[in-house]
Amino acid sequence: MKPFEEIPRLGFLQGLRLVAASGGGRVDMLSGLRQQYDRHGPVVIQVSRPFKMVNLFGPEANRVVLMDRDQIFSAMRPWTQIMGRIFTNGLLLRDGADHKHHRKIMHEAFTRPALRDYVQRMNPMIARGVSELGASDGPVSVFRAYKQLTLELAASIFVGMDLDPTTRPMNVAFENMVAASMSRIRLPWIGREFQRGLRGRRFMLDLLSGMLEKKHSDAGADMFSRLCRARTAEGESLKDADVLDHMIFLMMAAHDTTTSTLSSLTYELAKHTEWQERVRAESRALGVSEPGFDELGSLESLGMAMSETLRRYPPLPVIPRVNTADFEFGDFRIPAGCMVVVSPIHTHHMSEWWSDPFRWDPDRFSSARAEHERHSHSFAPFGGGPHMCLGLRFAEAQVKLVMHHLVSRYRFSVPDGYTMPVQQAPISKPRDGLPVDFTPLE
Repeated sequence: MKPFEEIPRLGFLQGLRLVAASGGGRVDMLSGLRQQYDRHGPVVIQVSRPFKMVNLFGPEANRVVLMDRDQIFSAMRPWTQIMGRIFTNGLLLRDGADHKHHRKIMHEAFTRPALRDYVQRMNPMIARGVSELGASDGPVSVFRAYKQLTLELAASIFVGMDLDPTTRPMNVAFENMVAASMSRIRLPWIGREFQRGLRGRRFMLDLLSGMLEKKHSDAGADMFSRLCRARTAEGESLKDADVLDHMIFLMMAAHDTTTSTLSSLTYELAKHTEWQERVRAESRALGVSEPGFDELGSLESLGMAMSETLRRYPPLPVIPRVNTADFEFGDFRIPAGCMVVVSPIHTHHMSEWWSDPFRWDPDRFSSARAEHERHSHSFAPFGGGPHMCLGLRFAEAQVKLVMHHLVSRYRFSVPDGYTMPVQQAPISKPRDGLPVDFTPLE
């Protein structure tokens, strides 16, 4: 086993060049990761204060780090450094028994009966939101439209809020909070990115704190009420401060990652009209305008299209951990205290595991090809192991529901020759808002 000192190291100047070429590390993260892997192999050191950063590449790296069989990879330590002051004490920022305890209680808000209720309540809201897309004579910026729709859904389904002017400040607050979580200057200077994020957090805390008493006393079906009254079999519940922290984190995760996936999926279906027609035919075959949670599972082509979109545009491109003990990987011994980073966006584009990986090809997820089953962790858009996304079934249902309503009402396209400019981090999104034309079906 080779010592840490012999691990290939990304030079300081080389690192700066890669960051500059990738648009500050946000626009094209994948190219830099591919260069590291192609030049140095599956283990690469990159110096990054306050940790030594070690990039691990490939599905086996994903398995080792995300499954964490020996319980040595902390999610709390890196994520606290990245977003701890903005999304304090969210589920992702917890480890071990504390994480397990909170996840067990929060599961009550994501049971199948709860998901059925959420879908039923989302249907009319999505139908109204989608109907507005055809009101324009020209292309619609769908990223902005989806962002507003998913925020309104989060306000209703998560918080139980009636839609009113408060949703606009909420949208601004979440945009500022996500941007601040990636800010390089983490000082609360007035007018700067990080200060705007802190202000957004204060706004959300004040808003949700004012609702706590009512949420404890009513039997609401929204997620906020469910978390307030959630109990384990042993009678354990969440403290009010924990409920607020979890609500802010969950709303961010649901709002931004769903907007990301909806935008990318709309783009690919607009470019690949044969798949748009295939998805539309399946939705029509349901014979219902407002499908329930269980009916969404029968939309097989839409499910494959969504999976392929998550492969090409994973909302979270990289996943950091800090190892609390030494471990071995790729013939190297890695000492405790490193920031260990695995990269779903890189794994999803490895030709060793995916045929023609830069081609959008949903059939690779069919039972006949099943490329995603070549390794248990070659496809990891929702992470894995103890920190697997708790709300993934909700997110999948929401994306499918929006797309069902969309294809049932419109044919949609992007301008000839158009290629969506993507910003890959902190969350994948179109840099130009994604212009799409919607034509009502006859």
